[in-house]
Amino acid sequence: MLPRTGKEFLVRIRFSWRPLFQGRYLLMTNILSGGVMLSLGDILQQSREKQKEPDRVRDWSRTGRMFAVGCSMGPMLHYWYLWLDKLYVGKAFNTLGKKVLLDQIIASPILGMWYFLGMDLLEGRSLSDGWVEFRGKFWEFYKMDCCIWPAAQLINFYYLSPKFRVVYINFITLGWDTYLSYLKHRNDENHHADLASDSSCVDVQQEEFPAPKPLGQKG
Repeated sequence: MLPRTGKEFLVRIRFSWRPLFQGRYLLMTNILSGGVMLSLGDILQQSREKQKEPDRVRDWSRTGRMFAVGCSMGPMLHYWYLWLDKLYVGKAFNTLGKKVLLDQIIASPILGMWYFLGMDLLEGRSLSDGWVEFRGKFWEFYKMDCCIWPAAQLINFYYLSPKFRVVYINFITLGWDTYLSYLKHRNDENHHADLASDSSCVDVQQEEFPAPKPLGQKG
């Protein structure tokens, strides 16, 4: 049996987190959790990059920018889900479907744009530079988004209390945040070079193995 002081300590730990999900503290929790998880995703992505290039120096300023952008997304997500839960109340299938659809066609593109524009501004680039990058990577980003988020949001809207929505999103998206870091900081010149290399390999194979001639045609 635990001594009385031990039991009191465990009870305090058990209830100490509750204020973080109540009142004004909920917004702060959503802001910080977004920044922490996006920066952690960047740390993981940079670790993968160092495995491929051992001489690569870890860029902590890049991680700091990811933290700042992640924090800036917190208020948007906080008030977006408050509005969405007021607009569609309940857990009926039609209600869940409407929430997921609105989240996918409105929130996802806006958050993606905010991410790329915010990162480019913090890197010292212009809004037009960020817009060009976002347009160039949008469909790759959005197709991946559609593969992951509808199912995740069904769980979010059906099982979780509204006050836990943003924290749930922030914590289950560690893999997604790693992907965002990869997509933003990927060297597109090398990426296109790899694609061109693959294409040239196909062309060489086609030259080595020409298409068969139609039947009845003499060489």
